[in-house]
Amino acid sequence: MTRLNELRDNPGANKIRIRVGRGIGSGKGKTGGRGGKGQTARSGVAINGFEGGQMPLHMRMPKRGFNALNPGDWNEVRIDRIQNYIDSGKLDAKGVIDAAALIAARVIRRPKDGVRLIGAEGFTSKKVTFKVDYATKGALAAIETAGGKVDIIPAKAPWKKAPRAE
Repeated sequence: MTRLNELRDNPGANKIRIRVGRGIGSGKGKTGGRGGKGQTARSGVAINGFEGGQMPLHMRMPKRGFNALNPGDWNEVRIDRIQNYIDSGKLDAKGVIDAAALIAARVIRRPKDGVRLIGAEGFTSKKVTFKVDYATKGALAAIETAGGKVDIIPAKAPWKKAPRAE
């Protein structure tokens, strides 16, 4: 059993800070490990990405990157959570479960761009019909094995123009 006066850190836990610029005999005297003159020898240097006046690489790259041009804002709902709402009586399993029914049961707060069903386990209800924008493979399989049905709402493409009437 260790006593309070015998407590100490593990070996190597505390490293003594090197005091730079304290004479030639310290090994870190004169320039203090910063080399010669110039910008990097001064304090407050901020040269990350600076290329000597040339346009930096991160500014030459296109701004679009790998992001979607029109990302959707979806309500992602797990099917086990829907099962809990059905079991508690807040959701009616006999009717069609869509965004309006989920808002009425307070599963989601607002419709956003649509509802996506995710998850694979925890769904046991029989004959439940969903009308959603998207469902994962696992969610589809779990609902169909329970005897339910999923109607996928066809995606609307806002960037496509409507055909002209001639």
